[in-house]
Amino acid sequence: MLPILSGGPIRVIVRPSLGAHLAASSIPGRQIYLDSSVFSRRGEFERILIHEIFHYGWVRLSNAKRRAWEQVIAREFAAGVRGELGWSAEWRKAAVRPRDILRRTPRWRRYACESFCDTAAWMYSRLRAHDEFTLTGRARAARRNWFAGNFPKDATLAV
Repeated sequence: MLPILSGGPIRVIVRPSLGAHLAASSIPGRQIYLDSSVFSRRGEFERILIHEIFHYGWVRLSNAKRRAWEQVIAREFAAGVRGELGWSAEWRKAAVRPRDILRRTPRWRRYACESFCDTAAWMYSRLRAHDEFTLTGRARAARRNWFAGNFPKDATLAV
């Protein structure tokens, strides 16, 4: 179940096309743009919308929670885990190098954000299968446990 969301309204705008992207967000403008193609596949609208909503949550998480998330995915890197739970995290993950993790470079932090949002979309969209869900079962379980510990059923996520 999705955490309780708190915060001002977020306007969702559907466009005929966003080019190469299915969605984009303006966090300061509190707007989410969706490509109309998200309605062409069962569950895609929910998956993409949840991903975008969690971008708002990411920027409002405490530094401690963001770093705790980074530890989860850093352990995956150390173990050589492949795959992801969405394309936006997958292509960023492919670009990350060990020094990015150690230095917490912008490349690493962007990947951390996208992996967080893709994981939330996987967790809360109720889609059990998707061609972008390529992360191994053990890594999925670790991520699910992190979310369960940080967003229990009655938790509120500031967006």
